[in-house]
Amino acid sequence: MKLKLLGAALGIAFSAVAISASAQKAYTQGTISLSTDMRGQPVDGKIYFTPDSSAFAFSAGPANIKILSNAKRTYFAVIVDVAVASIKKAAIANPDEIEQAMAGLPKFTFAPSTETKQISGFNCKKVVATDTKTNKTYDVWVTNDVTLPSSVIPDYYSAAGGVPIQYTSFSQGQTSNVTVTSITDTMAPAGTFAIASDFDKITLDDLKAMSGG
Repeated sequence: MKLKLLGAALGIAFSAVAISASAQKAYTQGTISLSTDMRGQPVDGKIYFTPDSSAFAFSAGPANIKILSNAKRTYFAVIVDVAVASIKKAAIANPDEIEQAMAGLPKFTFAPSTETKQISGFNCKKVVATDTKTNKTYDVWVTNDVTLPSSVIPDYYSAAGGVPIQYTSFSQGQTSNVTVTSITDTMAPAGTFAIASDFDKITLDDLKAMSGG
């Protein structure tokens, strides 16, 4: 089974963001809906979050994929369930793999602009992010309408001056466009942040081989 959307999904997992339309509301746990593109294909996903953990869940063809991480970015796992092929795999990153992935993310400086607009009901302002590694610039639309736990705020956007609503995610040289569409206080379903006992535990390299590299 070739999971062609894996690389882009990893980028979103490392930079998962949640937002709400309720002004000045502080969220500690809930469910976020977002739209993105992975290798040119539109994907809708959900991020379940608590102060300590996040889980990004989406479907890619027949595969249901869930990516788990913690607020400290010291734990990372990709859970793949393909019922039609009887595939149940859980790839858990080791510390070196996590360190390498984090090292590959951009380092930004930020320049606020005077441009504003509403996105998904949020009052947003544009911030221009410049990657100090490549000098490339990216438009990031952020809001001050809400506050969120660090488990769902990307490290590289932490100094953007607000919570990103519309932004670019990064992973392994790939980029994806992300727009947060909604958030609720709905708690994650039971077992969301755990790996069920019937999943085979493998390495990230094993999973990359399954996805064609």
